[in-house]
Amino acid sequence: MSIEVNGKSLETDESGYLIEISDWNEDVAQAMADADGLEMTEQHWDVVRYLHSEHVDNAGNEPNERTIMKDMGKVWGKKPSSKDMYQLFPGTPSKQGRKIAGLPKSTRKGGY
Repeated sequence: MSIEVNGKSLETDESGYLIEISDWNEDVAQAMADADGLEMTEQHWDVVRYLHSEHVDNAGNEPNERTIMKDMGKVWGKKPSSKDMYQLFPGTPSKQGRKIAGLPKSTRKGGY
């Protein structure tokens, strides 16, 4: 499978996750969000950038739902509820968020 971004074809797996993390940029993220039917708000971008940074800068770290909510609370000044996060990413914040962040499928089990 592949996704077309700015005239370039990028390889994805059968679930739509990028094969090469180095292909990711915010244009790619927007195209992936569009494919999932998500209108990206600044809160979406905060989560996507956070997940990308955690993976790239922290040896492949895969924050779980609870950690994402806690860390976004620091960014937003108020800890979001699980419901808030699922309204942003109905396909699961840690999974759909990782996909849009250009990261591989999570290897963690469970949401918490």
